[in-house]
Amino acid sequence: MIRLLHSRLLPSALVGALLATPALAQSEIGTVERGRYVCELPGDAGGDVGIVQDGAGFSIESASRYTSPQGGGTYLRRGNRLIMTSGPRNGDEYQIVGRRFLRKIVDGQPSRLRCIRQGR
Repeated sequence: MIRLLHSRLLPSALVGALLATPALAQSEIGTVERGRYVCELPGDAGGDVGIVQDGAGFSIESASRYTSPQGGGTYLRRGNRLIMTSGPRNGDEYQIVGRRFLRKIVDGQPSRLRCIRQGR
C-alpha cells in the first residue's frame, strides 16, 4: 500500500516542481536603474512625441528607495514588475519594458502612461 502510494505521489510531485520552476525564476527580486523617470502619455503625429504628466514622475535613489513630488518610499522589483511598497505611491505598479522604460499598470493591465529614465 505504501509503495503504491509512493509510486503515484513522487511523479506528481516532480511534475509539479518542474512546472513551478519557470514561474519562480520570473519573479526574482532585483533592482531598477537609478535616476529620474519622467512619466508621459503618448503624443500625436502633429505635436509632441510625449506629453509629460506633472507629478507622475519619480527618481530611483538606491536599490530599494524612490522619491517623488509627493514624498519618498520603498519599492520592490520582482521579475518584470516594479511595485511601490511604501510612501505616497504605495501600491503603484509598473511593468518593466526595458532597462530605462516602464509602463504603469492600471486595473492589472499596462496603461498608456510610460516612464522613461532621463538621467541620474
